[in-house]
Amino acid sequence: MGIERKSKESEIRIMWERKKNKKRNRKRNKDRKKEIRKEQRKQIRKKVLHHPESVRGKWMRELIQDITSTSSGHKFQNGEYRKEPKEPEWICPLRYQVQNLKMEQFSMEYLQPKKLTNKRVILQLHGGGYIGPIKNRYRDFAVLYSKALKGGSVLTIDYRVAPEYVFPAALEDAFEAYEWLLLQGYSDRQIFLAGDSAGGGLALALCHYRKDKKKSLPGGLILMSPWTDLTGSGESYQTNYHKDPLFGNTEDSIIKNLDYVGDADPKNPYISPLFGEFSGFPPTLIQVGSYEMLLSDSEQVVQKIKAQHGKVRLSVYEGMFHVFQMAGVLLPESKEAWKEIVRYLDIMQKREEKETYGTKEV
Repeated sequence: MGIERKSKESEIRIMWERKKNKKRNRKRNKDRKKEIRKEQRKQIRKKVLHHPESVRGKWMRELIQDITSTSSGHKFQNGEYRKEPKEPEWICPLRYQVQNLKMEQFSMEYLQPKKLTNKRVILQLHGGGYIGPIKNRYRDFAVLYSKALKGGSVLTIDYRVAPEYVFPAALEDAFEAYEWLLLQGYSDRQIFLAGDSAGGGLALALCHYRKDKKKSLPGGLILMSPWTDLTGSGESYQTNYHKDPLFGNTEDSIIKNLDYVGDADPKNPYISPLFGEFSGFPPTLIQVGSYEMLLSDSEQVVQKIKAQHGKVRLSVYEGMFHVFQMAGVLLPESKEAWKEIVRYLDIMQKREEKETYGTKEV
């Protein structure tokens, strides 16, 4: 009997200790979350937000580094695979429809939900170092952007690329696409520019060009790892040289290919928008990975916009690589980045409603 009583007392003590530990862990986790939120609020006030790295994100980055270190993987780095992508035919999702539009010098794809619920539109400028055409992943991006708009339209242009077409071909095509949207009845406040890598730089260059021509600017910008400095003068080109899994550890990468520049000055703001003047620029969201050689391209643009008292948010995703958003739902960082885009567009819509209808700002 005494042994049984001791055994039960021991079990009760163990259960009690487990409950105490669970309670202690819950409190610790709650306190940790509070600290994270507190730090994020501080970062938001600074207009720079740092996102922690996930285990899956680290694994993906290391996998990419292993692949690009091979001879076939190097073709991703230097853009050889980008020039003539061999892909299956893209199948448009059932709830969407896409129009293929032929312009004089280039083509466009106009994606819309079959039940259009939002009058806003995103003009998507794809990446690829100005040497590659549109790929299926940008058609997938178009669907994600439409969902982020809560049922809006997305115009993706297949602008002319080098070496056949050098500067200012891509800029001229982007300008023509923007004008086409205005002719469709969209107002500037309803148009958002979105671009990754070279497309992000092109979006900024288009704003410089329109501003210099006394033309109206879009309602906002969404930029993923924008290539804003084709001279490669930023600090991260050196500090992240051995970290960047896509462009690092080689001088034969796509960001070293300046075919698009031709005989022009690479410091021309229409080529390297970093060297332009940013007064009057629309509210901008920039997302970039901390391991990118192009990290400085984003940081320096943010500094310039802030110097002109512009509205800009820089989100740095720790340990992430160039345009990690392509991972979609596979990475926590990518999922968070797309959620952030949704939040940005929601805020912009509320601001537009406030200005138009005098509704209360949130």
